[in-house]
Amino acid sequence: MLDANIKQQLDTYLRNIVNPIEIAVSVNTSDKSKELLSLAQEIAELSDKITLSVDDNPKDRAPLMSIGALGSAPRVAFAGIPMGHEFTSLVLALLQAGGHPSKAEQALQDQAKSLTETLHFETYISLSCQNCPDVVQALNLMAALNPNIQHTMIDGALFQDEVDARNIMAVPSVYLNGELFGQGRMTLAEILNKVDTGASQKQAEALSAKDPYDVLIVGGGPAGASAAIYAARKGIRTGIVADRFGGQVMDTLSIENFISVKETEGPKLVANLEQHVLSYDVDLMNSQKATKLSVDNGVEVTLENGAVLKSRSVILATGARWREMNVPGEQVYRGKGVAYCPHCDGPLFKGKKVAVIGGGNSGIEAAIDLAGIVEHVTVLEFAETLRADEVLQRKARSMGNIEIITQAMTTEVIGDGQRVTGLHYTDRATNESHLLSVAGIFVQIGLIPNTDWLKGDIELSQHGEIVIDSRGQTSLPGVFAAGDVTTVPYKQIIIAMGAGSTAALSAFDHLIRTPVSASETQAA
Repeated sequence: MLDANIKQQLDTYLRNIVNPIEIAVSVNTSDKSKELLSLAQEIAELSDKITLSVDDNPKDRAPLMSIGALGSAPRVAFAGIPMGHEFTSLVLALLQAGGHPSKAEQALQDQAKSLTETLHFETYISLSCQNCPDVVQALNLMAALNPNIQHTMIDGALFQDEVDARNIMAVPSVYLNGELFGQGRMTLAEILNKVDTGASQKQAEALSAKDPYDVLIVGGGPAGASAAIYAARKGIRTGIVADRFGGQVMDTLSIENFISVKETEGPKLVANLEQHVLSYDVDLMNSQKATKLSVDNGVEVTLENGAVLKSRSVILATGARWREMNVPGEQVYRGKGVAYCPHCDGPLFKGKKVAVIGGGNSGIEAAIDLAGIVEHVTVLEFAETLRADEVLQRKARSMGNIEIITQAMTTEVIGDGQRVTGLHYTDRATNESHLLSVAGIFVQIGLIPNTDWLKGDIELSQHGEIVIDSRGQTSLPGVFAAGDVTTVPYKQIIIAMGAGSTAALSAFDHLIRTPVSASETQAA
C-alpha cells in the first residue's frame, strides 16, 4: 500500500519512537478493512517497537486503527484509512504514543495536561479536506498528553450512516461527549480555550502585561508575515497578533502563480511562512482576535478576551473572508448544505447534485473539482458571461456533468429543516423564477474585507476596505495597512506580500522620524 519512497521516509520517522507502542486494528470483510490492515502491517514491519493486534469481529466501528502505548488503553483512533492529508496525522500519533516530544508550544501542552474533565472527542473528516488535519492533530496531541482525553478521527465517506444520523454537511465536524463541539478549522489553542473555562482571563492578563511594541501587526496572512519579517530585520520590537496564522491561504488547495514556485499548497506555504517569521525575534500571538483600535500616545489594540496591546505603530493586515449571498435560508443551512470550501466538504456530497454560486476563477475551479465527485454541478453566474479564465471555462464546458447558467440571481436557499434541498433563482433576462433541486450549495462569489471592528475609527472605502496611499499609510498616524483588507486593486498572495514589506518599511521610517514620548519611555 505504501510506495518505497514513503516507506523509507516513514522508517526514518519511526526511529524516533522511544517507548513500545501497540496498533490495534478492528476489521470486517470490507475492502477498506483489508486496506487498513495492510497499512497497519506495513507500519508494524518497519519498527521492532510496534506491536500489532487484530480484532476481526468488532462490536464497534470498522475499519478502525487505535494507537497507544503498549500495555495501556489507546486514546487515539482512526476510523478509516488515514492517508491523503491525514497521513501526517497518523505519523504524529505514532510518534507521540511512542514518547517522542511534540513541537507544540509548551504552554499549550501544559494547559492540555492540566484538564481534569473526561473528554471524548470525535472528528468527522474527509481525506481531501486540508483544514481537517490541524484539528485531528490538535485533538490527538491532547489525547496523547492527557489520560482523561480520547479522540477518534472518522472518515465521513466510510461511515455515511453516522454522517446522515448526525446530519453532518461540513468538515471537520467535532463532537465532544456526543454533542456538537465545533465545525471548521480550529487550532490547538482555540480548542483548549473552549474547554478550559479559565484560560481566557489568564491569557488576557498575560497579554496585557507585555511591553509595548515598536511595530504590532494585526493579521497573520501573507501580508502580515511579510511585514513581520521586514520589521524584525530592522532590529525593532515586533509582534503579530492573529486570529488564525495563514489566513485565507490555509483554505487554498493549489497555488500555481507564486513566482519562482511552480506549484504548492496553501498549508505548505503557510508552514514555510511561519517558520520564516519565527526565525526572527517576532512575538507571535495566535488565536487572538482584535476588536478595537485606538490612537493616543501610541496605538492600542484591544483583543476579544479584553487584553490591550500597546505599540508605537501598527500594521493592519486582517485580510478578507468569503463573501456570503445574503439571501433567506443561507444562515439557516450554513454547514447543513451551504458551504464555502469545495475541497473540504465536496466528498460529503458524493453522488448528489450540487450548485456553485459564482462564475469567476474560484467558482469554475470549484465546479471542475466537484464534478469528479458529485452526480451533477450547476454553476449560477449573476452576469451575462463568466468571469473565469478561458482555459477554465473550456475545461468546465468539456465535462459532461457541469451545467452553466448565466444571468441567474439566487434569491433563496430552501431545505427540509435539517439540510438543503434546493434553491430559488431568478432569470435576470426574463425575470422568471426557477427552483433548482440540489443537496449542496457552494458559494464562491469573492471576498469581503475583515474591517467590521474598524468602522468609525479609520477611513474605509465604500466596499469596506482600508484606504491607503502608496506607502501603506492609513488615515491614522502611525497606522499602516497591507494586503486584501486594503484598497489595493488586486487580491493576490504575492501582491499582499509586497504590500506587507512596504508597510513595514514605512512603519520603520515613521518610527525613526517620530520622537518617543515621555509616556512611551516610562512604559518601556
